[in-house]
Amino acid sequence: MTYTPARPDPKAPLVRINLLSDTQTRPTQGMREAMARAEVGDEQVGDDPSVNLLCERVADLLGKEAAVFMPSGTMCNVAATLVHCRPGDEILAHATAHVIAREGGAHAALGGFQITGLPGANGQFAPEVFRAALHPRTRYQPPQTLVSAEQTANIGGGTIWKKAALDEIVEIAKTKGLATHMDGARLLNATVATSISARDMAAGWDSAWIDFSKGLGAPIGAVIAGSREFIDQVWRWKQRLGGSMRQAGICAAACTYALDYHVERLAEDHANARALARGLAQVSGIEVQEPETNLVFFKPDGAGVTGDAMVGALRQRGVMLAMMDGRIRACTHLDVTAAMIEETVGLVREVVRKA
Repeated sequence: MTYTPARPDPKAPLVRINLLSDTQTRPTQGMREAMARAEVGDEQVGDDPSVNLLCERVADLLGKEAAVFMPSGTMCNVAATLVHCRPGDEILAHATAHVIAREGGAHAALGGFQITGLPGANGQFAPEVFRAALHPRTRYQPPQTLVSAEQTANIGGGTIWKKAALDEIVEIAKTKGLATHMDGARLLNATVATSISARDMAAGWDSAWIDFSKGLGAPIGAVIAGSREFIDQVWRWKQRLGGSMRQAGICAAACTYALDYHVERLAEDHANARALARGLAQVSGIEVQEPETNLVFFKPDGAGVTGDAMVGALRQRGVMLAMMDGRIRACTHLDVTAAMIEETVGLVREVVRKA
């Protein structure tokens, strides 16, 4: 599996349409004003009111007892596995999950865990696949202590795990003595698309988190939630991994603003993704995966253009995308308009025509 990040090209035009990732968003004016007004204190001793407010809101949103503010979603995943597991333990996740493909081997390096990738279409494994992967607890095999699901499934195409599947995985895990962890990087995209609340989506999962630096448009931050005992242990690992962020209320205020103003508008990103997919599908030779949320994966090879060539040609025209696992990924977000989507489709047609 490969991911090719954009590299600065001094000869390339300025980026006018950034479809590389929803991490590319810039804080809105309203968000900047909220950050400027934020009350702050020392997060380390629980004295930052803006951080405390954010954590209370996310804990309530996810139906958990407590939560902690973290710099990134990756740190949420790493801290969670370090709490749930012990060296030598086995974690089960989809083969394309972020914990396997995008976190630099942190779980093995820091915790001594092995992660077993489970197969399944569109970035998801079926409950019966999970059940079949479980083995008897013997001294010959690593203890299986955690199962993780990524909502939405990034490499799978931004696909949404069905509530019934999530519930069944939880039931199997509890029966077999495994803890459950939800990587909720784009969880709110799933809730907006399905009208299922985040609380219901995360019900039964021992830990869950949401990312604010993606579609929600904040410059930094994620919040992980779980039981009070779990969060106490996450705090210990946060300290070990680098400590508090001190007057982090400036960043937390951006996240709270996002909860107030940027959740419902995720539907606009989904609509733009569908429009992009429709337009691309009308270009002869382009293979497009139908999007469920804000990610559009496509392959132009049938049109006589390689993915790398298409990404390069569009970059020369001011459009930035990513190559991911042999396909092009376009990601819609709050800085992408319907007009930009229309222009991108037109530029793809131009590249194909010239090819």
